[in-house]
Amino acid sequence: MPRILKAGRDAVLVAEQNATVRNTVESTLADIQQRGDAAVRELSIKFDGWDRDDYRLTDVEIKACLAELSERDLSDIRFAQSRVREFAQHQKAALLDVEVETMPGIILGHRNIPVNSVGCYVPGGKYPLLASAHMSVITAKVAGVDRVITAAPPYKGKPAPAIVAAQHMAGADEIYCLGGIQAIGAMAIGTDSIRPVDMLVGPGNAFVAEAKRQLYGRVGIDLFAGPTETLVIADETVDGELCATDLLGQAEHGPNTPSILLTTSEKLARETMAEIERLLTILPTADIARKAWEDYGEVIVCESEEEMLREADRIASEHVQVMTRDPDYFLRNMTNYGALFLGPRTNVAYGDKVIGTNHTLPTNKAARYTGGLWVGKFLKTCTYQKVLTDEASALIGEYCSRLCMLEGFIGHAEQANIRVRRYGGRNIPYGVAAE
Repeated sequence: MPRILKAGRDAVLVAEQNATVRNTVESTLADIQQRGDAAVRELSIKFDGWDRDDYRLTDVEIKACLAELSERDLSDIRFAQSRVREFAQHQKAALLDVEVETMPGIILGHRNIPVNSVGCYVPGGKYPLLASAHMSVITAKVAGVDRVITAAPPYKGKPAPAIVAAQHMAGADEIYCLGGIQAIGAMAIGTDSIRPVDMLVGPGNAFVAEAKRQLYGRVGIDLFAGPTETLVIADETVDGELCATDLLGQAEHGPNTPSILLTTSEKLARETMAEIERLLTILPTADIARKAWEDYGEVIVCESEEEMLREADRIASEHVQVMTRDPDYFLRNMTNYGALFLGPRTNVAYGDKVIGTNHTLPTNKAARYTGGLWVGKFLKTCTYQKVLTDEASALIGEYCSRLCMLEGFIGHAEQANIRVRRYGGRNIPYGVAAE
């Protein structure tokens, strides 16, 4: 039986917070639907202290942001974007159109068709998270999306130069300095100044995530996203400092960020908890990380690797850092995770920022049924069919006629029957199954 040395926050309190967010988002989206740009502007002033007539950045403003960055900064952004682009291109190459003759005269196929327009949200109110621009814009462009627009909140009272640079360099067609519910609502619903998109992607705070959830159906979304999650699976082959560093490295995202240690070593568990307390005295973002660790941090001790595997699949974490004697055991056997980081030489920050895999990943146990953002999320796999011969149409028609009548769909059956009559020379009475 797993032993819990440290538990996280009570689920009831979390549910109460979620209900408040839902109600706020619902009323805000209704306001944007009714008043458009006027509502968006009021919300931007209220929440971001940011007021302007048009929230789309001009070419002059974009160039000014690029000019604020050093050549080293721009080079680093290019490097990260090249890694993301290359992996996305490999993924795209693996997605093939299909056309096959399944029976003589019957051609079936599918095409992978890009979504026409995508809105990418890039978080940046607390930290300028430029990496999210790489992950969303580049991946959409590699998929073949024609119109990719971005929205990011102002940072310290103005567009964040690094975020603007990343959006521009990634290939965004329109860049807006807008944050929160107002950005999500404007991109999905549309206003006089912003044409609506077909799909929304990108991480964000609880209000952004809830806005995407409520708009799903009106537009497509990448996935339902909550606070960043990290799970460290470790044994005695690593030390407490490494585990603590990897846990706190994600806890600094926000005060409601779950960080969990899963281990077979109680000694390592207690060393890690002690190291966390030590590191929190020197970590510059400790005010956020400490709150996250105190309220949402967990430490679970298991008896075996097999028990850790069962617990890990139950937790279904967004990020899973595996530092054990045989990390590939979890690669072979684990089924519920957003992304795996195997061995002590890699870590979640590599995936978040630069290594090339996508960092927009499932949270809140959504890893049980979906993976993260990738090229395929921007593609619609659409089927088609062709019947080339009279004989094939008549043969398929006879089966279709009888199956439709079995279900009681007479009109459906007649779609088949008329072709059996015309192409098969059969005299079938109207509304009767083909024999």
